[in-house]
Amino acid sequence: MMSTFTHFNEQGRAKMVDITYKQSTYRTAIAQSSIHVNQDIYNKIINNTNEKGDVLAVAQVAGIMAAKQTAHIIPLCHPLFLSGIDITFNWERDDEEYQLVILVTAETKGSTGVEMEALTAASVCALTVYDMCKAVDKGMRIGSTFLLQKTGGKSGTYQREM
Repeated sequence: MMSTFTHFNEQGRAKMVDITYKQSTYRTAIAQSSIHVNQDIYNKIINNTNEKGDVLAVAQVAGIMAAKQTAHIIPLCHPLFLSGIDITFNWERDDEEYQLVILVTAETKGSTGVEMEALTAASVCALTVYDMCKAVDKGMRIGSTFLLQKTGGKSGTYQREM
């Protein structure tokens, strides 16, 4: 007998999980991604001199839009009413490169978590930075994308160990 909480139906085919009877709770998720850039790109971003415009402003809007569209691009995700998306950027220097660290916090009150929305937003932010700067250097590296924390729901709090 298959579990009632699964993405497979009785025939073993994909299905969207039924969350009808799950309790609505306040839920958060914090995801991180990053992109490594050279000195030239770093300077263009912080001085807002990139030819395509304000890289971080565009990446931030792209991340918010991506979070709102997650259910359209991840097949079995439930559409969520997001109550908040916050995206922050922090620079770190390592050797000859600069790393832009992207943190996304997603919030909702609902019957399912917002991890996928936070992860999607973080990924799209990094991809947008790449797209905005690829004319300068195609050698940028997008770093790991992962969930840092999630709260709410039946499974409670998850905190990534660093």
